[in-house]
Amino acid sequence: MKSENETYSVDFVLLGFLSRTSVHMFPMALILLAFIAVLSGNALLILLIQVDSSLHTPMYFFLRQLAFMDICQTLIIVPKMLADFLIPGNPISPAGCGAQIFLVLTMGVSECLLLAVMAYDRYIAICNPLQYPILMSRNICFLLSAGVWMGASVNALFHTVFTLALPYCGSKEIDHFFCEVPALLKLSCSNTSRYEALVFVSSVVVLPIPSSLILATYACILSRVLRMKSTKGQQKALATCSSHLTVVVVFYGAGIFMYLRPSSYHSPEQDKIVSLFYTIVPPVLNPLIYSLRNRDVLHALRKWIGKCRDFQQD
Repeated sequence: MKSENETYSVDFVLLGFLSRTSVHMFPMALILLAFIAVLSGNALLILLIQVDSSLHTPMYFFLRQLAFMDICQTLIIVPKMLADFLIPGNPISPAGCGAQIFLVLTMGVSECLLLAVMAYDRYIAICNPLQYPILMSRNICFLLSAGVWMGASVNALFHTVFTLALPYCGSKEIDHFFCEVPALLKLSCSNTSRYEALVFVSSVVVLPIPSSLILATYACILSRVLRMKSTKGQQKALATCSSHLTVVVVFYGAGIFMYLRPSSYHSPEQDKIVSLFYTIVPPVLNPLIYSLRNRDVLHALRKWIGKCRDFQQD
């Protein structure tokens, strides 16, 4: 028999990032501007990579997917977040909550794995350039990409099914701005300690392990770059790697802080802020880092603007 307070099918309510007050209008306006910047910046990056043949290389093949992930991640979270701020108390169905969990985890874990693949690509390009066309051929790039998406999707599906299968009791209010596994576990009336251990193991696989491999890869790259005789080559390699490492530190750092802390150290306010740093901040930074610090992308942008001007004049 189910107890009266135990609910298996119930609409949840996301309490949101901030309450609707005049004081909080400014940070929500900033989030709206960030949302616009993510969509426009990443869409422009995808367009430039698509139309400029000089960017049809493995590095930009993966970068285009990173931009696509960032757009999807932002579309999954921010519109609902802004709607809940404007109209508090909007319910979200278990199916809607499950869809959000699945899509957010798919995009987040895909980005974790993709950043490791991008580090491997830079390692081969700088440390083994003669073998680069073979080791990073078109087929291998597609296989690596398929592995990233498949691994992330399977991981997300497992956590989505398991989380929604838990019984939920009492309050249906999720003290967060999107459906995230740790926030939902707090509402469950069952013992979730075993599942929390699985979440921890899964987080270790997709966070510290890839980030450690990335740091080791860039240590090898740095060692190789410092032995280069060409100053120009050193500067180009360091610029590419430093931009990548900036994204890695922000993204993995926030993810590790969120998922590898003991549950007793979590607080809703802190979790919301940390979640911003791996769901919204990286999508804003990525197009800026990979365009403003990348001569190839800036050159492609100038060419595209020039073509647009010539077309208007004709």
